[in-house]
Amino acid sequence: MLIEEINTLYRFNYWAHHRIFGSLKNVPAADYQKNLGSSHGGIHGTLVHVMSAEEIWLKRWKGEPTSGLHKPEEFPTLESVLSYWQTVESSMMMFCNSFADDQKIQKIISYIDLRGNSYSQPLHHMMFHLVNHSSYHRGQIVTMLRQINCTPVGTDMIAFFREEQKSPTT
Repeated sequence: MLIEEINTLYRFNYWAHHRIFGSLKNVPAADYQKNLGSSHGGIHGTLVHVMSAEEIWLKRWKGEPTSGLHKPEEFPTLESVLSYWQTVESSMMMFCNSFADDQKIQKIISYIDLRGNSYSQPLHHMMFHLVNHSSYHRGQIVTMLRQINCTPVGTDMIAFFREEQKSPTT
């Protein structure tokens, strides 16, 4: 049962990301790069942060070394962020789809955070956290879009469920 919930959350997460990505394609480059005083500067910095966090968490779950958050300068344009993120998303969804039963998703994962603190937690708790983290920052992006006089799109989970209900998968 837990696997179904995780897969639903991650389908929602990337559905919501793609809605935000679509709305950003019409944002002038200067506004996209503008420092709006948010926790990661502006839209660009926030996107790079979320993408980096997703990649770091996935590497932790897979037992791979992490090297820290990407810097916004590594991705000069929206297109460069989205291109790299496509790889992160693909790897994440392959990971989510790899679970045969709830046992693997309940496994305790030990890791060291970016500040050097050690933690051990169930994998599914970290996976829930990642989706929550992404939602939080998507909300910040919505606010920033309003600050630059752009109309954001809705990314509420209920809209995702309504959309999925209209077009069931085969």
